[in-house]
Amino acid sequence: MARKKRDFSREVLPDPKYGDIVLTRTINVFMKDGKKGLAETALYKALEIIAEKTGQDALEVFHKALDNIKPVVEVRSRRVGGATYQVPTEVPGPRAQSLAIRWLVASANSRSEKRLFDRIANELLDAFGNKGTAIKQREDTHRMAEANKAFAHFRW
Repeated sequence: MARKKRDFSREVLPDPKYGDIVLTRTINVFMKDGKKGLAETALYKALEIIAEKTGQDALEVFHKALDNIKPVVEVRSRRVGGATYQVPTEVPGPRAQSLAIRWLVASANSRSEKRLFDRIANELLDAFGNKGTAIKQREDTHRMAEANKAFAHFRW
């Protein structure tokens, strides 16, 4: 029996407005109850707001914010001799990107602004400036990995 899971990742088409695959993935994560048009509109409006506020290319700000959120290391549970250890491991690229998108969506949804596109725009601007809830999540993950560095030798 195979121990490793098969790769079920699907090919995602680039979004119609910017032609960016990462933006499509973010739209798909923001989408609720299959309402992709709503998520698409909200993200596009948020990018317009970002372009107005920063005066820079909104897509570049979006990618820089995501890069700021991406974790470098995380802890994974490893069972050794009846004890479970939190072993710090490096995060592969695709997982780092999906974690960053998930954290961005969760932190944008937890904000107190009334409209969704305002929440997305402000969270992206916070992440671009290396602050905000999503950045705090990354810092907590890195802190946990740093605290468990003593168990790094269990990584094999």
